Amino acid sequence: MPTVNVTGTQWGDEGKGKIVDYLAQQAETVVRYGGGSNAGHTVAVNGEEYKLRLLPSGILYKGTHNVIANGVAFDPEVVLQEMDAMKARGIDVSGIRISNRAHVVMPYHRIMDGVGDEKRGKNKIGTTKRGIGPCYMDKANRIGIRVCDFIDKEEFARRLKENIEIKNHELQEIYDHEPLDYEAVLAEYEGYADRLRPYVCDTIALINREIDEGRKILFEGAQATMLDIDYGTYPYVTASHPVSGGITVGAGVAPKRIDTVVGVVKAYCTRVGAGPFPTEQLNDIGDKLREAGHEYGTVTGRPRRTGWLDACVVRYAAQLSGLDYLAITRLDILDAFDEIKVCTGYKYKGEILDEIPASLKVLAEVEPVYETFPGWNQSITKIRKYDDLPEKCRKYLERIADFTGVPLGIVSVGPNRDETIVIAEDMF
Repeated sequence: MPTVNVTGTQWGDEGKGKIVDYLAQQAETVVRYGGGSNAGHTVAVNGEEYKLRLLPSGILYKGTHNVIANGVAFDPEVVLQEMDAMKARGIDVSGIRISNRAHVVMPYHRIMDGVGDEKRGKNKIGTTKRGIGPCYMDKANRIGIRVCDFIDKEEFARRLKENIEIKNHELQEIYDHEPLDYEAVLAEYEGYADRLRPYVCDTIALINREIDEGRKILFEGAQATMLDIDYGTYPYVTASHPVSGGITVGAGVAPKRIDTVVGVVKAYCTRVGAGPFPTEQLNDIGDKLREAGHEYGTVTGRPRRTGWLDACVVRYAAQLSGLDYLAITRLDILDAFDEIKVCTGYKYKGEILDEIPASLKVLAEVEPVYETFPGWNQSITKIRKYDDLPEKCRKYLERIADFTGVPLGIVSVGPNRDETIVIAEDMF
């Protein structure tokens, strides 16, 4: 039963796409189990970049099943754009499977995502305006449209008419926004449904059958632990569960069927949007990290906030997701730093905290406690064996593993697939 989950341990943008792509060389099925098109993965292969938003990262391997599971906020327009882009580059998309239980992102979701956040004024979340939160809201409110409804012409027309009436009332009365045209939306989405219908199936049955058959399954998380709606820096979070537990409800797989959980850790920290960020560097160091790491959003292009690695956050992620291994990414970005810091504690009102505060007020006021490491001041991108890394680099990595209690599994020394050091050979 070789099943592996790759999950983010920070605020997203850790380089999960590369780690999933690397492990997908061994996988027969790759499953995206949560989030929506607000999440972006960049995969670099032979100098070419592939920017993915909803398609699982296994799409680059011919013969691999790529499952968009029931927990995903499914945007048919985005998926078709990605599929067309892949086909134009000679990538086979026949292995895509879309859950008939996934909820569909509609035009009114995207509109409400934007106008709703603007209504918050100075307290706005900084949403990507992709409609993900409103889609999940309709799901919880039991008025969502699932893929099984979307591909049924009669049912979709009926459900859409009911929802458009509700949403137009809200748009006009609450947000002073022009109403949506039912016929135009219907025609647009019927066109999407006609193209996507052949890819739809019961992915719960598919995934569990493949696990029974002993196929190698890779579960791909979107966003990351500190953006989890329950465990992250709420309300500056996403609307789903990026932690490993999200697989159970997001893909319909029992917890005991997940063998290995790999936590992806960027060698420094970034986040986008508002919310507390204890190790943020609003200075030359932060600027240097941003420019060296090209820290701009895959989906939005927004500049990311940058800072030193917060090992307290990674340890928290290890607890929540039961991490078996760490996959350290973007380590090469630190090549030119004379001094590198890692946060290993929070001080609040003179006392050291033993946990991640739930209160954003407290988290915004904590003072990070740093351990300082000398930089290695040399390029590591051509190194392929762990023991060949500079001693100072290894000490930095080993302190992260020691503090979090999770062994090193993978170290990435560059963006390309081959710029990878594998320490643990038993992940699959």
